[in-house]
Amino acid sequence: MTDLPLTKDYKPDGVYRILALDGGGAKGFYSLGVLKEIEAMLDCPLHKRFDLIFGTSTGAIIAALLALGRKVDEIHELYTKHVPKIMSESSPNAKSSALKSLADTVFGKQTFGEVKTGIGIVATKWIIERPMIFKGDIAQAHGRKGTFAPGFGVTISEAVQASCSAYPFFNRKLVSTSTGDQVELIDGGYCANNPTLYAIADAVVALGKEHRNIRVVNVGVGTYPEPRRGVRMWFAKKYVLSVQLLQKTLEINTQSMDQLRELLFKDVATIRISDTFDQPEMAADLLENDLAKLNLLRQRGRESFASREAQLKAILV
Repeated sequence: MTDLPLTKDYKPDGVYRILALDGGGAKGFYSLGVLKEIEAMLDCPLHKRFDLIFGTSTGAIIAALLALGRKVDEIHELYTKHVPKIMSESSPNAKSSALKSLADTVFGKQTFGEVKTGIGIVATKWIIERPMIFKGDIAQAHGRKGTFAPGFGVTISEAVQASCSAYPFFNRKLVSTSTGDQVELIDGGYCANNPTLYAIADAVVALGKEHRNIRVVNVGVGTYPEPRRGVRMWFAKKYVLSVQLLQKTLEINTQSMDQLRELLFKDVATIRISDTFDQPEMAADLLENDLAKLNLLRQRGRESFASREAQLKAILV
């Protein structure tokens, strides 16, 4: 794959730019298609143009890698190698083990103190049913600054695993914070599959940015027909129904968060990219493991960028 030089430097212009990445499992290939084109348009790694990158679930993996300075082609290569394997595993234990292997391989022991731009990784606390958002900068804290530690002292690998733990298809993730707390976490999509609202709240409330100086790009994973699977046995039917229920839960959450964003921050310039596809050959869900299908999603992401290119250029270049 050709390695882009990405040489452009941008001078500060007083605009605070946010990139927010939805959850959606394997459908993150669509997001990578969009981001590939944005990166090429900007001619620089995305962490150099976005002041804050938020991500949930598959968006958390991408957000963390971007914030650490990785290029989109590198992330795509990692997805191609690891995601089909993770999603093809048949049990929660196997899926979680494969996810841990990916996260540990990609992130190692890296911490939130090593990111190159602002970051937010969204997970959900299992017991008390509240969000837990891993951040790198004390300026993003909304309180308890005296005990703030980047990422609560948790490694990026652990935070990303937590954000991606779509229970019950993955196991719940137990993390230990710098204060000695043991916290059991599940997928961030249960509280904010679209993390844009939380990202804007950081910019406005914690960082004190004025609405007129904020620009937001929110990249989703697309919406597709449901895949048809053979379900002759009762337990197979139950599994498929569970996948459909999780999918529907995340999609409802995504749309609800976007509607709230429009109501509360309608004066914050925002571009959302997440198209709907109704062709039968586009059928896919968050557990898709057919690499040919996933690369088709990536192609559709690149096409979705094209329909918003002029808008994106106006707020990013």
